[in-house]
Amino acid sequence: MNDLIEVQKKLLPDLLEVMTKRYSILKIVRFHEPIGRRNLSANLNITERVLRSEVNFLKDQGLLSILPGGMSLTQEGLSVLERLEVLINELSGLRVLEMRLRENLSLSEVIIVPGDSDQEPWIKNEMGKAAATRLKQELTGHHVIAVTGGTTTASVAEMMTPGTKDQDLLFVPARGGLGEKVENQANTICSTMAAKARGKYRLLHLPDQLSEETYLSLVDEPGVKEVMELIHSASIVIHGIGDAKTMANRRSSSSAVLEKLEREKAVAEAFGYYFNQKGEVVHRVRTIGLQLNDLKHSDFIMAVAGGSSKAEAIAAFMKHGPKKVLVTDEGAANKLLSGT
Repeated sequence: MNDLIEVQKKLLPDLLEVMTKRYSILKIVRFHEPIGRRNLSANLNITERVLRSEVNFLKDQGLLSILPGGMSLTQEGLSVLERLEVLINELSGLRVLEMRLRENLSLSEVIIVPGDSDQEPWIKNEMGKAAATRLKQELTGHHVIAVTGGTTTASVAEMMTPGTKDQDLLFVPARGGLGEKVENQANTICSTMAAKARGKYRLLHLPDQLSEETYLSLVDEPGVKEVMELIHSASIVIHGIGDAKTMANRRSSSSAVLEKLEREKAVAEAFGYYFNQKGEVVHRVRTIGLQLNDLKHSDFIMAVAGGSSKAEAIAAFMKHGPKKVLVTDEGAANKLLSGT
């Protein structure tokens, strides 16, 4: 296939450009359907006039359905899109990029989706789909799956699909709540994953950050203790990686903590730990949920984080965190390989 692609690039460069453009149209329609022409134009950053001719072509080919409520993919359109994904990844050099990043970060596996979620927010759905697809390969037999909160892990939940009858899956939140939007909290995400995968779930109705007195009084409560034991027994962990300053603000951290993070040059956060560029822990929050040391008992750990702005945070965490699987996007990957 690589030889054919190189020949096409030389003899028919315009063909590859047009194919990539039409692939992007189908991709965005799939994630937003039904979608109107104006919204599709805004997502693609092209004029409605240019888009109109492309949409008409795809409709004539039987790939798009256009109704008063907006555009949707036909069954044939979905089939073409799925077959195109492999080719587009080859064209964009993502397989080579994955190999380089895997070696650079000393990971066991890297999955990269095209685009930069900082520039195109719908790319998070692509990361979610890639993560959900990879996760399903692990879901045979009995598993306890712990998942953190955040917009990217929420995308993973949305892309989950039912598994096979031989699965016995229990989803649990890896952390307590951060007081953020309910759809981005770990409890909501794990219940969504369970519903889509046809599994079970248990929730942890506690804030993520607690005083020492409150922490000690709650950890021995029978209900809390039971869920915590399940969380610590998780064989699979799905988590995000946060920017240190953003996460500190989401936790409504005190001015003293914010000053400490600034002074210690914290750039990343995960599981209540803050890391500097060297991957050293510079601050830790007393939290209910999984700790870094707990991860060594899990069989499969997958980090899902993307966007060029997250490159520094990803690099910092991977110097300290478990070296398992990373799902990211092209924007973050390119910046990571350029030295952030």
